Amino acid sequence: MINLTNVTVTHGKRTLFRNAGFLVRPGDKIGLVGPNGAGKTTVFRLIMGEETPAEGEVQVISGIVLGYFSQDVGEMSGRSALEEVLAGAGKVHEIGLELRELEHRMADPGGGLDDAAMERYGKLQEEFLHRGGYELETRGQTILNGLGVGPDRWDQPVETFSGGWKMRIALARILVLNPDVLLVDEPTNYLDVESIVWLEAWLKEFKGALVMTSHDREFMTRICFRTVEVAGETITTYSGDYDFYLRERVIRREQLLAAQRRQQATLAKEEEFIARFAARASHAAQVQSRIKTIEKIERIVVPPDPKVIKFEFPPTKRSGDVVVDFQGLAKSWPLPDGRQLPVFSGVTGKVLRGNRIALTGVNGAGKSTFLKVVSGLTEATAGTCTLGASVQLGYFSQYSCDALKAERTVFEEIQERLPMATIGYIKNLLGAFQFSGDDSDKKVSILSGGEKTRVMLAALLTQPINFLVLDEPTNHLDIASREVLLEALQEFDGTVLLVSHDRYFLHHLANRVFEIDHGSLTTYEGDYDYYLRKRAELHGPSGH
Repeated sequence: MINLTNVTVTHGKRTLFRNAGFLVRPGDKIGLVGPNGAGKTTVFRLIMGEETPAEGEVQVISGIVLGYFSQDVGEMSGRSALEEVLAGAGKVHEIGLELRELEHRMADPGGGLDDAAMERYGKLQEEFLHRGGYELETRGQTILNGLGVGPDRWDQPVETFSGGWKMRIALARILVLNPDVLLVDEPTNYLDVESIVWLEAWLKEFKGALVMTSHDREFMTRICFRTVEVAGETITTYSGDYDFYLRERVIRREQLLAAQRRQQATLAKEEEFIARFAARASHAAQVQSRIKTIEKIERIVVPPDPKVIKFEFPPTKRSGDVVVDFQGLAKSWPLPDGRQLPVFSGVTGKVLRGNRIALTGVNGAGKSTFLKVVSGLTEATAGTCTLGASVQLGYFSQYSCDALKAERTVFEEIQERLPMATIGYIKNLLGAFQFSGDDSDKKVSILSGGEKTRVMLAALLTQPINFLVLDEPTNHLDIASREVLLEALQEFDGTVLLVSHDRYFLHHLANRVFEIDHGSLTTYEGDYDYYLRKRAELHGPSGH
């Protein structure tokens, strides 16, 4: 269906890949992986024809329908949410609009249709039926609902939605198109766990070919059975899922290192022969022959190991056994008309030292609000929330990044928080978060979302914290960065309370679960797997 052959792409002086290629076959489910900036999005742009390679060829079979979801959703206005989604169906939607116009003319007593228009109406009706047009609206509603946009919001003007909700609408537009090849760039970034589970099921059932990037390891592993890595100026195909890719990559790298060592040993012998006999006329022909031979040998290059964050939280002062005690806790937000919008009420429980608590619940259940009440960022409407003895709390959310000063450099942001620290110490701390060399001199204003998250996590390390309250700490972090953060939290000797939609993260970290549902809190005294089992017994399997 799609074939990239001997493709070379350069951006300025930088080569993204050279003589690279891969194939997309019917029904393929491909996970596109690699470090940030390696060229994954460029692969999508090449397939869509938005970018042309310096060398090589991109072949896309004529007539196939491509659907591309990117993080740049563009402007949306002038339609309702449902109309915006249905418009994504392209030709089917256009036929539907023309049919509706012809039907209005047919219904007009003074108008009607001539023979040519009636013939066109019949042909359009046949094509509309063939393309599944009569199920289009139902399909659009189902997809919007699955992505968390309920019936009460279908008729809402699309321009009134926030950026994150517009992302969901843009994703629904691509899904309703039901293309032959679906290209999806980070679909889970703005979704909660429920929507991720729904999307996972939809993509598993999708009959076309799929190529996607995702920072959510579990999501990608469950869907994709082939993995294509973009890294080290090349594109490498692995015939298995993400877990297989991780194992196979290590094996291939070891084989490449062994081959490189053998080659270097052979070259060293040849060069030794040339050096020893270069001056002897009797060996001149042999020397020249060997010089030509080693000039023709293509040197084996082993790409560098991808850089990952490597850090650990500093030792903390021990807190009391009870870290947080909340009794009858309630929160509501005031509405413009003077009424109160209840978020949760009657919430009672305790966070104990050493707990790693996952706070779960559907989107809008009040998880972030609960974290803010615990952290003292907003006052409870009723009840009490008391921090225990010697608790030193550190709070992180995606909005924490707003506290960064745009005009400062990364180095200056950390130096501001550690005025007594040496330059070397700050450089080492930033190096652990992938800000090495000149990267620490980058202005905050030009940082990506993932870079800002890493700066704020580094800033947390500047404080003597023994209770971490984290609201979506993995947002915008790539898989490698998420896993090193996970490892650091597993070794952290304090207490953790967090919200995350990354199920791999929750499976490997949580030892207790708090669930907020319909305004009340349920406590599960076990890990995330225990929580899913108990929840399934109560509500049926959710597929998390």
